[in-house]
Amino acid sequence: MLVLTDVQKVHLAVRPIDAAGNQAPVDGKPTWAAGGANPEILELVPSDDGLSCDVFTVGPLGTAQVQVNADADMGEGIVPIVGLLDIEVQASQAVSVAIDAGTPEPK
Repeated sequence: MLVLTDVQKVHLAVRPIDAAGNQAPVDGKPTWAAGGANPEILELVPSDDGLSCDVFTVGPLGTAQVQVNADADMGEGIVPIVGLLDIEVQASQAVSVAIDAGTPEPK
């Protein structure tokens, strides 16, 4: 699992591999999506060719998943392959102290 703070981003890149662990081509442009328990905590900005994606945390804490889908069949058919990355967004370092007041009441 990749851990990010609520003020970070990360650059991800796809590396399709075959059964022997060698880099392999994919047909067309891979597509990216946020999923998992809290997909709304991430903003994804894929590159034009779909081979990479910048992932931004947007504030709330929690866990989410980044999914990339590609086509392994280099011909007219489609053989879908999927890559998944779990991400946990944690609070960043404190920068100030908030004071919360209770409800005023008579003395």
